[in-house]
Amino acid sequence: QLVESGGGLVQPGGSLRLSCTARGRIIRIFKTSEVEWHRRAQGKEIEFVATITPTNLTNYADSVKGRFTASRDNAKTTAYLQMNSLKPEDTADYKCFIPSIRYWGVGAHVIVSS
Repeated sequence: QLVESGGGLVQPGGSLRLSCTARGRIIRIFKTSEVEWHRRAQGKEIEFVATITPTNLTNYADSVKGRFTASRDNAKTTAYLQMNSLKPEDTADYKCFIPSIRYWGVGAHVIVSS
């Protein structure tokens, strides 16, 4: 399983940190795999947000660059997405994804609204 947490309601300009924790049989795979973050806003296509490699190299969508930071703690089999300076257009369901096994997390809902 991949279980996200940390979503919620935040005002514009605020921050949230999402967590994506691997459990069970995918723990071993998680530690050696790239982890991606994607999001889907209501009525829109799924959108790539960020990725982090097992060696902590990161890449970001232009829309979040400079505001979002991906990180991971392999000892805790958890990936993180720190989201700062949030905007209403960041409102979406966020999911983590392990591309090597095409495994999606269950998702976390983020609402940015005043």
